[in-house]
Amino acid sequence: MAYNLNEVAMITGLTTRTLRNYLKLDLLKGEKVDGNWSFSVEDLEAFLSNPVVRQAIAAKRNAVVYDFLSDSFKKSNRICAILDFPIDREEAMETAAFFCEMINKNGSDISFKFNMENHFARFILSGTEDQVSGLMKAYYERA
Repeated sequence: MAYNLNEVAMITGLTTRTLRNYLKLDLLKGEKVDGNWSFSVEDLEAFLSNPVVRQAIAAKRNAVVYDFLSDSFKKSNRICAILDFPIDREEAMETAAFFCEMINKNGSDISFKFNMENHFARFILSGTEDQVSGLMKAYYERA
């Protein structure tokens, strides 16, 4: 399983520019394949476990929930779902990959954040009611 730069940005909440800076600082490791960055599960796990990176990701993740709660002028029905799963790292990475793939495939405006601590994964989905509920339904119905 491999992730591209946009998927890592989606998972972490960090911009691709910030991720490129982390690449220059050697905090994020990956390889270029046909001119595009590719990151293995191990690359992503090492990056997510770095204390400096974890702090930046936590700030972005918390901002999604804060922004959702503070926006009192929503123009459509919106959902912010926080999914807490007691799962191992491999299953967490597979779940993150599933959400990334579905969000990219459907071209939605869902905000997605992921965090893994010990044997506990947190996924945050925020977007329109139809998109978030459809994504969650697809997750629970997958074989």
